[in-house]
Amino acid sequence: NEIRQFARALMEKMNITRPEEADRDGGSVEEETDKKDQYIVVFSRSTTRLILNEAELIMALVQELQMKVVTVSLEDQSFSSIVQVISGAAMLVSMHGAQLITSLFLPRGAAVVELFPFAVNPEQYTPYKTLASLPGMDLHYVSWRNTVEENTVTHPERPWEQGGIAHLEKEEQERILASKDVPRHLCCRNPEWLFRIYQDTRVDLASFLDVLREGMKSKPSLKKSRAASIVHPGRVREPQCQTSVQTSSEARLTVSWQIPWN
Repeated sequence: NEIRQFARALMEKMNITRPEEADRDGGSVEEETDKKDQYIVVFSRSTTRLILNEAELIMALVQELQMKVVTVSLEDQSFSSIVQVISGAAMLVSMHGAQLITSLFLPRGAAVVELFPFAVNPEQYTPYKTLASLPGMDLHYVSWRNTVEENTVTHPERPWEQGGIAHLEKEEQERILASKDVPRHLCCRNPEWLFRIYQDTRVDLASFLDVLREGMKSKPSLKKSRAASIVHPGRVREPQCQTSVQTSSEARLTVSWQIPWN
């Protein structure tokens, strides 16, 4: 609920209003909005981690879900305009990346669909899955992973921070190129992880739609849910107890503590 409150406060600062019914009453997008008014947002990237068949993916989404699709881009649009669009969306589709933090602005009942490049295991990179599943967020999470190596384009010649591996020893380069699964590692400068996460991906539409259909089957109904209003105070920090004698017939006890984080 703190994240929802934060998102609402930030939107107010940016003079953004969202459809009131989905947020205030805890109702789902499907129940409160006509099908024709629903839309999907696809995050488009123009430099790295490209969806190589983005147009075909958009058409597949339109045909499968019978909704219009809107693309947004951090390179071409202001943050506030992107938040405005996302705050009314029924679904957000994006390659794994920091832009998915904008899912905290989605209305309750919306879905987050995260795409992962070849050799990147979704089970090891779960910040946005975690965000979607937090109590009070009421978002549905689905992940798709590219399992076809031919559907990926790598960029070994790029700078290391964009996944380049030309600076590594030849043996290490060959090992990374031959690897089919990035092993567990510490964040965030692991060269194999960077090499794979900065790949461009051609999304296999058949497997993507299969994952989407299966994932949406388990989407919960929010018909009877209401936004929780309980705020749990943080842990008491630095409590202090002081006594003082004022007069022969009066004493004082003072208790103080640090203001809780929320």
